[in-house]
Amino acid sequence: MAGTPQRFPVESRTSAVDVLVVDDQETFLSVARVVVGATRGFQVVGEAKTGEDAVRQAASSCPGLVLMDINLPGISGIEATRRLLAACPATIVVLMSTYPASDLPPDARTCGAVAYVHKEDLTPDVLEAVMTGNQPPGWSPGDVGDHPEA
Repeated sequence: MAGTPQRFPVESRTSAVDVLVVDDQETFLSVARVVVGATRGFQVVGEAKTGEDAVRQAASSCPGLVLMDINLPGISGIEATRRLLAACPATIVVLMSTYPASDLPPDARTCGAVAYVHKEDLTPDVLEAVMTGNQPPGWSPGDVGDHPEA
């Protein structure tokens, strides 16, 4: 179905998952680059430090996966997720922050992201779990709402 996120095990994918990393802290961007680079079948295709830049980049390339920080200069990661998914409904967005899931803003649950992952928990296993539609390790069902169907 057009607009539905494509989730397949790495063995059945025909191309790498293009990943856009969105965070205003260079330290986390570096960590995310390493994690994505260490994950078979994934590649970083862009980085953004603001929500506005994330929306612009995603609209031009519609990456398969976006790792989205919640707190960004300009529009928040939550609002950027809404706008990004309006332009690219098949993109999978994972919200990230250093907050416990219980402390997330209420609108994090309705912005269209498929999951919330604490930044310290980002690993290749988590990326693979997100892309295969499985629950990422450490993520409780109901923390963040389901991806909207297009």
